[in-house]
Amino acid sequence: MRVDGRFCRTIVPRADGAAIEIIDQTRLPHHFEIVPLTRVEEAAQAITTMQVRGAPLIGVTAAYGVALAMRADPSDTNLDAASAKLAATRPTAVNLRWALDEMRRHLAGVAASRRAEVAMARANEIAEEDVALCAAIGDHGLALVRDIAARKPGRPVNILTHCNAGWLATVDWGTATAPIFKAHDSGLAVHVWVEETRPRNQGALTAWELGQHGVPHTFIVDNAGGHLMQHGEVDLVIVGTDRTTASGDVCNKIGTYLKALSARDNDVPFYVAAPSPSIDFTLSDGIAEVPIEHRSPREVTHVTGRNGDGSTTSVAVTPVGSEALNPAFDVTPARLVTGLITERGVIEATRAALAAAFPERVAGAAAA
Repeated sequence: MRVDGRFCRTIVPRADGAAIEIIDQTRLPHHFEIVPLTRVEEAAQAITTMQVRGAPLIGVTAAYGVALAMRADPSDTNLDAASAKLAATRPTAVNLRWALDEMRRHLAGVAASRRAEVAMARANEIAEEDVALCAAIGDHGLALVRDIAARKPGRPVNILTHCNAGWLATVDWGTATAPIFKAHDSGLAVHVWVEETRPRNQGALTAWELGQHGVPHTFIVDNAGGHLMQHGEVDLVIVGTDRTTASGDVCNKIGTYLKALSARDNDVPFYVAAPSPSIDFTLSDGIAEVPIEHRSPREVTHVTGRNGDGSTTSVAVTPVGSEALNPAFDVTPARLVTGLITERGVIEATRAALAAAFPERVAGAAAA
């Protein structure tokens, strides 16, 4: 994607391999800043503090974190320690575990003298694979947008998003936004309802992305989504996923479940952009089995905004002494999902459809 007219990705390695450069997403949308990661501890901190966020990007960052660790010390002991440190950063997004398992498998049996080089090469491949997956999701999702556009000539297709499943949550393109970018670039008229997604207001990141790309959009509060659906202002919903179970249950940013309920009640198609690394074939019941991360209550009790002079300030929005609860994700049952937009096509959110689309992943989960 482009930032101020120039090509940009969320994460790139320096040519010498000594550092990984990331966009510090805690500074967006008000300030664009690139920071280096030189040690595995910094990669872990970036994931924990959400300098990088979004299931796909978390996985890629973890892969690069392993590469940084192997540059410092290529021993098996350090590989184990680095993997454990990175695995402990965030519990919900399955891409993290997938990427670490992939790096460990790839480095098994590799001589210590070659591990740094091999680890960086595999991390680069995982990053490029993520770009390809998102581009393919965009192509398959574009067909859905085109179908709706054909039924309402001369009027824009109104798409509602929740949270940020854009290119900032991946390496490039994004998951839920890839069909939007592809539709816009192909000349289709699209308009996006961007939900704020409290408590971290990650919808502002989506709005920033869309603005950079020239896509028409309107920022709305989370509670406005159902109202707009009732009044025919939403043609389809597309969200991302941090973990999708083998039965098609979807774990995504808190509030996604409510959007799915509203969509079902108003006959609005509800699609989930789901790259295969975010599908967990070891779990079946999302509500019972997916670990839900609970983050700091301060994310609920305080908000950060821009002052008139361009600086940012955090202010309290709750009374002193009021407690806050901050579950970061919820689970949308498969029965509420119209379809999963994957790199292999749009499929039903069912065990049979997922198994047919990704037989090798099912076999791998069974072997594990």
